Amino acid sequence: MQHSKAYAACLVVTAALCGALVPVIGMLVSRVIGPVFGFGWFAWTGLIAVMLAALAAGYAMAGHKSERNSSPDWLYGIVMAAGAWMILLPALRGPVLQMSLPLGLHWGSLAGTVLLFGPALLLPGCALPGIVKSAAREVCSAGGTAGGCYAIAASGSVALLAGFALVAYLGANQIFQFAGSLLIVLGVVYFLAFRRKWAVVFAVILPLLPLPHPVEKVTADGTRVERIAERDGFGGNLKVLDYSYQARHNRELIRDGMVQGGVDMNNGLSVYEPPYLLQFMPYAINPDGKNCLVVGLGAGLVPAWYRAQGVNTEVVEHDDAVIELARKYFAFAPAITVHAEDARNFLTHTAQQRYDYLILDAFSGDTAPGRLLSVEAMRLVKQRLAENGVVAVNLVGSVKRDTLMTASVVKTMRNVFDQVTVYPTFDPAVGDGTGNLVIVAYDGGLRPLQFSRLNNLAIHPAAESLVRLGMERPFLFPAQTPAQVISDDDNPLESYGLWLRERMIRDMLDSTDFDILFG
Repeated sequence: MQHSKAYAACLVVTAALCGALVPVIGMLVSRVIGPVFGFGWFAWTGLIAVMLAALAAGYAMAGHKSERNSSPDWLYGIVMAAGAWMILLPALRGPVLQMSLPLGLHWGSLAGTVLLFGPALLLPGCALPGIVKSAAREVCSAGGTAGGCYAIAASGSVALLAGFALVAYLGANQIFQFAGSLLIVLGVVYFLAFRRKWAVVFAVILPLLPLPHPVEKVTADGTRVERIAERDGFGGNLKVLDYSYQARHNRELIRDGMVQGGVDMNNGLSVYEPPYLLQFMPYAINPDGKNCLVVGLGAGLVPAWYRAQGVNTEVVEHDDAVIELARKYFAFAPAITVHAEDARNFLTHTAQQRYDYLILDAFSGDTAPGRLLSVEAMRLVKQRLAENGVVAVNLVGSVKRDTLMTASVVKTMRNVFDQVTVYPTFDPAVGDGTGNLVIVAYDGGLRPLQFSRLNNLAIHPAAESLVRLGMERPFLFPAQTPAQVISDDDNPLESYGLWLRERMIRDMLDSTDFDILFG
């Protein structure tokens, strides 16, 4: 093959794109694996192990191949195969993760990472030695050529910065399609411009064809489930699901497979219990409050209720996609101020603000929001409370099985506040005592609950019995229950709650189709 400056430029672009591919995959793996297996240390450890092993195997295989085959055709065949694999990843994701799920969080996360991202990382690992071999033919110094090629590949990793920007505007699936298409186009350019192999164009048509993407299901009982919106935000993948059956019409906001809020569209009431206790309990303890801060927007039900009581209400929500969906699909009022920033940062720099109600509803369903539940965070929350102020925390935990996480949160709050009470949104006497808990805390002596002062005690029939049970029967951990004070330095909440993730995913899959949740 006659080499030229154009061919050398093609090699440079190839090295840069293959180098950029590795960090892009590393950045997006959380979008693919995280919704099912979480975003914890075990998921990232598995990714790093798979990344290093795949690259090492690719380097070894391609080094051997490049010595036996002088034509760079195999190199650009690998580049195109990498692009095709990335384009196919969104379609492969659901079946692979569903197959890996029975292995549990640890082994399932590793298996899913190997099957989905092993080839995507192995292929660019194969490409780089081939680029070095091809480039070395043009110069005398093999060492200088190798160093230059790998420097170019490393500089391509600057695309990681662009990747962070892309996530704000494109979903993970779109980024995979974009990156894969670039690699395929690069391969096509090589085969057409330098090898005149026109048949290659037809070989790339199949992976570029649009793939089916299920957005609607009908369950066995006749309920129609429709995905009406989907966004990839900084906090994870978001979906809005509609459930309809005859006159019933419910709508849910899902983040990474976990419900963030559910509304009966016929009356605007929550079909789930936690919002009611987050609303009623703080207000009944301090019915004369005037200012409220809600951390975590979800579907916007809790801040909307406080505003309806005449309380000046603000929200802190770090994910713009959540704000967009709450306003568009859940009628969240534009008049309520939303601060789009990190909650702890907001609490730190608003030193002059004081709130009568401070609601922490930032549990995403993956792990407890540890940085908002440490003793330092609780002290910061206390500083932002007005006199007679009340804080309420929505937490998924257990009061019977493996209670270390839940009991540690309660103990940490008791280290800061005089009064701490746990209100389950489920019957602790039934099952393993796991579900949403609303933990309410304040300073001073025990105060009576003044429910008669509430203007609106409307509760959806689907949630009413458990809401009233929780209001009437707070839970108290036995005195000797194992627990520790959680600090920023020693914050093991993620490891304490690993089993909860498996339990919650299993419960969700029992009620909602896998393709609707994660497809």
